[in-house]
Amino acid sequence: MSDLHDNYFTINRETWNRKVQVHAQSDFYDMKAFLDGESSLNTYEIQALGDVKGKSLLHLQCHFGQDTLSFARMGAQCVGVDLSDEGIALAQKTNRDLGLDSEFVCCNVLDTSVHIKKHFDIVFTSYGTIGWLPDLKPWGQMISERLKSGGVFYMVEFHPLVWMFDYTSGKPELKYGYHQDEVIYDEYEGTYADPSSKIMSKEYGWNHGLGEVISSLTDAGLRVDFLREHDESPYDVLPDLIKNTNGLYVTKDRLYPLIFELKVTKP
Repeated sequence: MSDLHDNYFTINRETWNRKVQVHAQSDFYDMKAFLDGESSLNTYEIQALGDVKGKSLLHLQCHFGQDTLSFARMGAQCVGVDLSDEGIALAQKTNRDLGLDSEFVCCNVLDTSVHIKKHFDIVFTSYGTIGWLPDLKPWGQMISERLKSGGVFYMVEFHPLVWMFDYTSGKPELKYGYHQDEVIYDEYEGTYADPSSKIMSKEYGWNHGLGEVISSLTDAGLRVDFLREHDESPYDVLPDLIKNTNGLYVTKDRLYPLIFELKVTKP
């Protein structure tokens, strides 16, 4: 990884460290309900992965561990990885408070195999993760390295079409390329979990099309089980979304997908 990319990651880490305490106190993450036993997982990932009891699970870019620990409550043996040391510290504290036995490792997700040598039944990532990575080839290779033979990688993520728009003005403006190699810098006050927060978010990100996502995994020897696109999102994180009758959020015209699911297997 280049020195420039290292600098991008350093700034992103600082931003996410600032976000952790704001997010932990937000209604969006509702830590009280989580500590009282509510799962943070959504229907998509629960249905795709099924019964995880007794399975080993690696959660990539886990933030402060709510999804990791939700899987642990379901009986999985979990390890979570994240770039933010503040996020990992809170995940470790929550793990202790809940009496669970998950592990959490602070590292760049691309360096996961340097820090973790174990192989897993499941590798998982979700909602706003790959856009922080400049190149998905080492990401796909790392996932393959960490999976057992017969193991599955599952991701549910915001659709790349969503990231072609700039939302900072409050109205979506088509601005970025679907296949944009150049880094995208964004600076704004607040955060998706609490737009009224006074923290300053400084973020470097990259757009990755579906072809790049899939190729990074198949080039690493993994087999695609399914790719599904949905015009509904469990999160109200974009301007002017409408909540429908099944509790999901949609755009007014529903002209493009908001999220996708991808599941692959290591032969």
